[in-house]
Amino acid sequence: MFYENMMNVADAQEQKADMLEDPDITLLEAYERQLEGISESYKRRLESIAGDDYESVALAHFNGDRDDRVSRLAAYYYEGLWRMQQRITVADMMFFPIIIRYPDSFTVNIRFASGYATTKSVVYESPEHSEEDVEDKYFDRYYNESLFEQKEAAAKIRAWADIIREEFPDPDESSFDERKFGGIVSGGGRKGSLFSSVLERVEPDPDRFDEPVEEPMLVPEGKEAKRTERELLPEGSLVI
Repeated sequence: MFYENMMNVADAQEQKADMLEDPDITLLEAYERQLEGISESYKRRLESIAGDDYESVALAHFNGDRDDRVSRLAAYYYEGLWRMQQRITVADMMFFPIIIRYPDSFTVNIRFASGYATTKSVVYESPEHSEEDVEDKYFDRYYNESLFEQKEAAAKIRAWADIIREEFPDPDESSFDERKFGGIVSGGGRKGSLFSSVLERVEPDPDRFDEPVEEPMLVPEGKEAKRTERELLPEGSLVI
């Protein structure tokens, strides 16, 4: 299930790249469609943890009616899903998750950070959402330069889909040693007409867990999460 979810995330990256290359599709639409694909993987995770009625399980935890392992997990994913879906209307707030595969488990850290771009993000502009009053004689140049930025971003985003597939190989077509460790950190945000994206490999800490993980649970963030915050976020960024 983890592999299938990560392939859906990779597919969402490729779909976004295709849409960025299409001048007839707005950048906001490409952004929203990618978000839909990622949201779907989180919904499947919620269903695997708490069943079809995961919303009620999560709300029971928020209301203080439940405080067991399943309700805590459901609440964590449900809040992350809600924040992710609201992010499209929130300026200066990045979705900044880190996902890591260990020999007998995986971790998903659903983070959000202030600002709209990391120090390594590719930034591209949507003329349709610009509030700048561009003179008619300059508009064609501005529009064409924006399309060029989007095509450059599309090439990088398509390459990032390949990274996801390399980091999380098919369990039916790879050995245990090949898929024992893997990780990615990504980020995406928006500020006005400016959009940003980033994705990088993450080297997992092989000593993070001392004992085998037997069931899903909440765990403290690892060294990898703190390292990616230091390496990618501008100084003074707030992470939730």
